[in-house]
Amino acid sequence: MTLLDSAVWGKKLFGDGWRDASLDQPVTEPATGDRLGAVGLATAEDAGRAAARAAEAQRDWAATPAAERAAVLRRAGGLFTEHAAEIEDWLVREAGSVRSKAAFEVGLALGECFECAALPTHPQGEVLASEESRWSFARRRPAGVVSVIAPFNFPLILGLRSVAPALALGNAVLLKPDPRTAVSGGVVIARVFEEAGLPSGLLHLLPGDGSVGQAVVEAPEVRVVSFTGSTPVGRAIGERAGRLLKRAHLELGGNNALVVLPGADVREAASAGAFGSYLHQGQICMTTGRHIVHESLLEEYAEVLAAKAEALPVGDPAREDVALGPIIDRRQLERVHGIVTDSVAAGAKLAAGGEIVGAGYRATVLTGLTPDMPAWREEIFGPVAPVIGFSTPEEAARIVNDCEYGLSVGILGDVGTAMKLADRIDSGKIHINEQTVADEPNAPFGGVKASGTGSRFGGAAANIEAFTETQWVTVRPDIADYPF
Repeated sequence: MTLLDSAVWGKKLFGDGWRDASLDQPVTEPATGDRLGAVGLATAEDAGRAAARAAEAQRDWAATPAAERAAVLRRAGGLFTEHAAEIEDWLVREAGSVRSKAAFEVGLALGECFECAALPTHPQGEVLASEESRWSFARRRPAGVVSVIAPFNFPLILGLRSVAPALALGNAVLLKPDPRTAVSGGVVIARVFEEAGLPSGLLHLLPGDGSVGQAVVEAPEVRVVSFTGSTPVGRAIGERAGRLLKRAHLELGGNNALVVLPGADVREAASAGAFGSYLHQGQICMTTGRHIVHESLLEEYAEVLAAKAEALPVGDPAREDVALGPIIDRRQLERVHGIVTDSVAAGAKLAAGGEIVGAGYRATVLTGLTPDMPAWREEIFGPVAPVIGFSTPEEAARIVNDCEYGLSVGILGDVGTAMKLADRIDSGKIHINEQTVADEPNAPFGGVKASGTGSRFGGAAANIEAFTETQWVTVRPDIADYPF
């Protein structure tokens, strides 16, 4: 039996094993519209029951020896390695990933598990000085039940990067993947941890609509909500969590800038820019959404980038060797095209692309933009590269910062100039001589401004902060004398 045999998970939910769901929906291939199977859908009532069961199971898991929790994470990493090809196939067909992106995502997943396997034995607190005759400690304790709400674009890693550290640190998890990628973003994770020996009741798979999302935020047993997705939805979740006095870790949208400094190698810069804008059809929160190029290189850069865009084939990544696969659904495809056509109508020039091709969109380059055009102001979430010029480092910094988002920035060219520019920029991540899309399991990940609530994932420090609570503990050699 394969890891993802649909006889195990089809039309079912996962918690205490697999059980039939009261609702289900087809799993659809975005490139062709073909049906790949059917996945179970949760209801708000399912989420409530799962939260209660998770809270019960979590108490024993928190008391489980660290070595046993670490072993589960190591076995999970091994399963991602063993079943990589099968998982990649699902990422290609269900999420529209090209093969290289799918392989990269699975590689991140196994790295995440191995990285998180070290969390149970990582130092969990500190010894404090005290004015009293006692020992004083601050120790980290599991938060309890964590809700993870993940998106469609990198469905596996954007769910797993919260699920894995939360479990490693002694929590239980309610996982709500996007229903459009419920297999690669949900079933895969559930099956891996099931086969890795995670005790029953600790991980619950709950694909569903907004009512399920609301339920996994509001369930009284839930103490932490980890959400990756759009800024409008993130704001609503943050507001609701705040009223309920729950922590919400929000990793939201981005309109990320790539700055090309004077003297940079234009062909190398355009190659970086193309990768940043066109990887996974631009459906990445870190996608290069704004190309800010020194005026001495502007015309040549746009020409080289346009030539690269025109050469990138678009099609079905499961059946063709293509650089760009499908946009996730027709609604998003039409939104991308609408932003491009509205910007052209407002005066932007189409240097490449701008066309719908089946279920995909051609790699697009826009020039002649002004800052008020939708292709410059909005997060497009499609393969569109808007290009604009600058004359001084001060102007470049102003253009970069003149944006509601602050997730990722790339700076290409002289390192000294780039370092000085970086100090002027508001962004969760800055990459010098790299484009804007980067992720590693041991690196803190997050944004500022409308891009979220800072680095809430990645590396021991961020993960321990995200998924544990601090408890103050004191110990005296004898009962103290009190004046009452």
